[in-house]
Amino acid sequence: MTRTVILGAGIAGHTAALHLRRQLGKEHDVVVVAPNSQWNWIPSNIWVGVGQMTTQQVTFPLAPVYRRKGIEFHQALAFELHGAGGPEHTRPYVTVRYTDPERSGEVGDLEYDFLINATGPKLNFAATPGLGPDEHTWSVCTATHASQTSKEFAKVIQRLKAGQHQTLLIGMGHGTCTCQGAAFEYTFNVEHELVKEGVRDLADVIYITNEEHLGDFGMDGMNFGHKGDVITSQSFTESIFKERGVKAILSAHIDHIDAGVAHYELVDGTKGSQPFDFAMLLPPFRGADLQAFDRQGNDVTSEIFAPSGFMKVDADYSPKPYEDWLASDWPSTYQSVQYDNVWAAGIAFAPPHQMSRPRTSPNGTVIAPAPPRTGMPSGTIGKRVAMSIAERIKHGTRAKVHTASMAQMGAACIASAGKGWRTGTAAAMTVFPIIPDKQKYGSAGRDTKQTYGEIGLSAHWMKVMLHYLFIYKAKARPFWYLIPE
Repeated sequence: MTRTVILGAGIAGHTAALHLRRQLGKEHDVVVVAPNSQWNWIPSNIWVGVGQMTTQQVTFPLAPVYRRKGIEFHQALAFELHGAGGPEHTRPYVTVRYTDPERSGEVGDLEYDFLINATGPKLNFAATPGLGPDEHTWSVCTATHASQTSKEFAKVIQRLKAGQHQTLLIGMGHGTCTCQGAAFEYTFNVEHELVKEGVRDLADVIYITNEEHLGDFGMDGMNFGHKGDVITSQSFTESIFKERGVKAILSAHIDHIDAGVAHYELVDGTKGSQPFDFAMLLPPFRGADLQAFDRQGNDVTSEIFAPSGFMKVDADYSPKPYEDWLASDWPSTYQSVQYDNVWAAGIAFAPPHQMSRPRTSPNGTVIAPAPPRTGMPSGTIGKRVAMSIAERIKHGTRAKVHTASMAQMGAACIASAGKGWRTGTAAAMTVFPIIPDKQKYGSAGRDTKQTYGEIGLSAHWMKVMLHYLFIYKAKARPFWYLIPE
């Protein structure tokens, strides 16, 4: 009998738990540790943030699903990782603090034979003074945040209807942010709602980002194959901004935020301020701040985790100039550099480098979009890690290792640009591979036959369909496993 503990119940962790339970007999324990009691389909938080969905439509309770599937669930936050047993433990263990209201604050240890770190990101609002729902800006990173944002956006609509001009600032709240796609989506859902409410002419919508150009998305941009030609994601995205009348501040790092004013620095060293009446600005991410200890109780956190708090895995972390970065630097097994029974899935692993060129202002400010690894990649990685563990449990040293290199993986993204069965639009984009490989595909970095983008109503319908499909899958309904990651 073995015990696999999974830290986190987001896309990667929840996917891994369901696949492990399906592949292993009931004599093997599958344990999930997550601080939240609800599962959240995060892509649809965008619609919550403009009042087009409720939190109940994008979340559901985890405990009933895990109880039905025979998965042990602890509503708790892991804060210490012990890679070996100690005086009171024969096996490695993690120390957790319970967030379950019935056991709130209680501390306990959970032993494991195998462990998946799928803790996802810590929302690092503190990186920018004045950033976040407790300060001067709003967020759509969680369902609760999105609901709060929706209420504030409704007030903006009312002020506009009363004839008051409003400036809406949306984008990246720091120079090292990722998830530009989410900010893009929210921007155009806001713009869509303003048009629908008949108040667009009284509003300025401004997008602020650390991207060097529109359409970079933290992925060094994309080259879309289209009818025998190639269209860059830059021109594709710029056309949407121009058509919708959305202004953009590029290559920006927000230094601090006062009530109604964001202060920023551009990559050329120029400093400026942007007043706003409403701001939805995403925070940078860091790891979950797990500490690691050896058998003797020595702190080995720096050996297990990168300075960002994300876990080091089978990647090439050696420092190199941007021109020397390779697609092969990226991990494929997601196994810890120190422990052969520990993996990091989804956002929890430390990327070896950015995809987009990092830049530094003359003042020394780093403006470098972090690489996205959410959604489809997270689910795929979670599944492959679960398959590797199941193989180890069944076959020992003869086990097959399942890989999921983002340098050999494609992804599809559908970015909403406004909700509505007849008026909604979305940008559907596919990319292969996710990590640019200029050795194989030349300056484009990707296969232009498999990398393309379209925008229209049909893409919106697909976005809505995927919302319901993935919630069905996450609830582990009949034949859930037939729905691809």
